[in-house]
Amino acid sequence: MEVNLVRLGNVAERHVLAPQADGSLLAASVVGEPHSFDVELRAGIGGTALRWALPSYEGRTTIAAKIADESGLRVMPAGPGTIADEHEVQGLLTPVEGRHARVTARFPGPIRSLDATVGDTVKAGQTLATVESNLSLTTYAVTAPISGVVLAREASAGGLAGEGAPLFEIADLSSLWVDLHVFGADAQHIRAGVPVKVTRLSDGTTADTTLERVLPGTATASQSTVARATLANSDGLWRPGSAVKARITVDRAATELVVPLSALQAFRDWDVVFIRVGETYEVRPVELGRRDATSVEILSGLSPASDQVVVEQSYLMKADIEKSGASHDH
Repeated sequence: MEVNLVRLGNVAERHVLAPQADGSLLAASVVGEPHSFDVELRAGIGGTALRWALPSYEGRTTIAAKIADESGLRVMPAGPGTIADEHEVQGLLTPVEGRHARVTARFPGPIRSLDATVGDTVKAGQTLATVESNLSLTTYAVTAPISGVVLAREASAGGLAGEGAPLFEIADLSSLWVDLHVFGADAQHIRAGVPVKVTRLSDGTTADTTLERVLPGTATASQSTVARATLANSDGLWRPGSAVKARITVDRAATELVVPLSALQAFRDWDVVFIRVGETYEVRPVELGRRDATSVEILSGLSPASDQVVVEQSYLMKADIEKSGASHDH
């Protein structure tokens, strides 16, 4: 007896069953998953040739191209790619050292006028306030030592400017430091020069930068190592004090076969993806390797030469197959 199978995409298999000592028939080959194919059985009994043919489908469904397009289904061939060794950490945005100033009066005395308030953009040398000196009884200007944004104003018109007491706080926010807290053994793998993707926790906005340095000390309160990057902020939308998370990419490894994580689903007790041939979609159990935030390595189960993998809306495949009952128990 022989069993001829034709899988989706006209992939043919032949399994020959040989007589055994106990009178049974057994094939040396194994029928792999999924058990979804057109089946032809040929047997010879007492000189009579017999043939049976039947469809036996599992994890398969058909979706018209128009409906697939309207549903947002998208496919792409499985192929080579990279898997990143990444560490996700959290941190805080702070003004860059040397670009932050507290403005004080040179001589104590009453404040006669104020020319800037919180949120104003000022230039170096611009007058922020005027103060009448108690010593000379003359009025002098208090000016901005750097260009930047007024973060705080402690002065009030008619109030007294004390010697050394800050009147204004100014910072140049065109760039900010991202201080990231790295814990435990992760700090041993992180070095300057690697890429960092920063995400603002409040709204999910992201920006790409590069890790500049790993500070030599340990943050006392958190007992973490601080890794620092600089973030461009010409539009002023990133604000000091904002909490962020970041993904630090330590290394990238080339792999022969990867698919997006969006392609991956669970089906029965398998990790699977779905492939498309024409308007027919079918499950493919896969063996997984390394993964990162976007992709997963495929060790077996896919053919990079031919398989078109569903990479968007793959959950619709799973739902449609489960709804139609296109599976069987083993």
